[in-house]
Amino acid sequence: MRGPILTMTDTPMTDTMVTDAVARARDWIAGDPDPVTRSEMQRLLDAGDTDEIADRMAGTIAFGTAGLRGRVEAGSNRMNRATVIRATKGLADYLNGRDDARSNTPVVVGYDARLSSRQFTEDTVGVLAAAGIPVVMFDEFVPTPLVAYAALQYGARAAIVVTASHNPPADNGYKVYDRNGAQIIPPVDGLISAAIDAAPVANEIPIAATDHDLVSIAPMTVFDDYLDDMVAIRTPAENAPDVTVAYSAMHGVGGRFIIEALNHFGYRDVHVVPEQFDPDGTFPTVAFPNPEEPGAMDLLLRTAAACGADVALANDPDADRLAVAVYDGSGWTPLTGNQIGWILGDYLLSHSDQTDPFVGMSIVSSPLLNTIAEANGAQCRSTLTGFKWIWNAALDHDATGDSFLFGYEEALGYSVGPAVRDKDGLSAAVVMVDLVARLKGEGTTLSEHLARLGERYGRWVSLQRSVKRPGADGADEIAAMMDRLRATPPGALSGVSIVAVKDFAVGADERPRYLPASNLVELSLGDRGRVLVRPSGTEPKLKIYVDLAATPGETLDEAEEKAHLVASDMVACIDSG
Repeated sequence: MRGPILTMTDTPMTDTMVTDAVARARDWIAGDPDPVTRSEMQRLLDAGDTDEIADRMAGTIAFGTAGLRGRVEAGSNRMNRATVIRATKGLADYLNGRDDARSNTPVVVGYDARLSSRQFTEDTVGVLAAAGIPVVMFDEFVPTPLVAYAALQYGARAAIVVTASHNPPADNGYKVYDRNGAQIIPPVDGLISAAIDAAPVANEIPIAATDHDLVSIAPMTVFDDYLDDMVAIRTPAENAPDVTVAYSAMHGVGGRFIIEALNHFGYRDVHVVPEQFDPDGTFPTVAFPNPEEPGAMDLLLRTAAACGADVALANDPDADRLAVAVYDGSGWTPLTGNQIGWILGDYLLSHSDQTDPFVGMSIVSSPLLNTIAEANGAQCRSTLTGFKWIWNAALDHDATGDSFLFGYEEALGYSVGPAVRDKDGLSAAVVMVDLVARLKGEGTTLSEHLARLGERYGRWVSLQRSVKRPGADGADEIAAMMDRLRATPPGALSGVSIVAVKDFAVGADERPRYLPASNLVELSLGDRGRVLVRPSGTEPKLKIYVDLAATPGETLDEAEEKAHLVASDMVACIDSG
């Protein structure tokens, strides 16, 4: 997802607006410690490109529960060294003012292979050390879940990962974990944001060298410890046959770690996509390095077909997500995020010996996990989107987190076991291969297994539609759509009755903290399913999620067609007027 970048180019600029934007740009240059971005902004000033200047200086890139994320360019509304330095200064001031400020617990810092990540990491570490905060730094790029794992192992007061995950190549980001090992949530994000706003300009902020006495290097034995902890969540079949795995790292950092993890647990027949295996921040074979994007997995599917794979796996560039493709008898097909969630949830629950297992999912993920959990005697909780909410729900259930078994989001995010309090594409991949090996020993395939899950728990179809409203008036138009939906919700969609409407903007005091007030409306279709509508937090569009259960005698194709009709009716409803 792209971070929020404010756009002014669709609004005619007055002379005063131009003058203000130019003045802000000159002030920004004066406070920027990086000669490259200073020169970049100066060239825009020299060229008189006031529209571009206004866009780049339209406020400050927002810091929220996802930290920072955006295009790497000069300007206050972009990711650059000045943005990272000020963000870290704000974070350091927040940490130094907190009740654990006098402790010697460190901040753990890691980074991915994007072109700017190493420099941003050195700035981050230097600002923290200069502020008197101990730092444990990974000295090479690593998967995001390994940093989250290390944060718990070191008892860190916070952790930072410099990553833009699966964003386009031009982007980078800054992800923050709290002292509980999960990503920050309110009010912490607001407190850090306020501290960032109060920070001085970047070139007035002290930055220590990375060889400072307060900086230590994280040993890569952390990954060995991670693999040791993974043993507790695995239930591999005895004498399982060898499996053939096709794998793509999507030009990210997961390749080396996935190979080592699979080999460690006995899976050595792994065929990688060579063009996508080595970390490369230019992402030469994909315009958008997200396994969900059309065409992103084409090379992987070709590799799977060539090697006769039993399963095909892909990580996104920071390896916190997992994509899976299966052979269905006629060709290789990627599974949806919900289908992977059903498969992993059922496998883990049906083989768990926990007395009180906890599973969780984002509210826009398929309701079927509730059914799977109930059938296996487990509790299932729905939360707002983000593993920060799933894991805080788990910690509310059990303060140690030990009862956590599984959580997922439909956008290919999975958390397996308590060792990493975020989504983790490495452990999810190992558990998926364990299941494929078990199924192969039983003479069946993952595709056939998925069909059996549908017969056991119910057959569901999930799809997403969007209504885009770009431009200066887009936000107002989207807000008006939500207002109309709240004021006059439809009574039925494509012949399916709406039996209840729930507005998540109200009633937060009566809900658990992992379901706070949110601009989200749920239309219940009773036993048939539900429709969820919410604005995107990062793009100018309204998102519509449809989850529909197939009725007795209805094929999945028929259920999918009905779901598309329901979605189309929903679009027409909110787009009217």
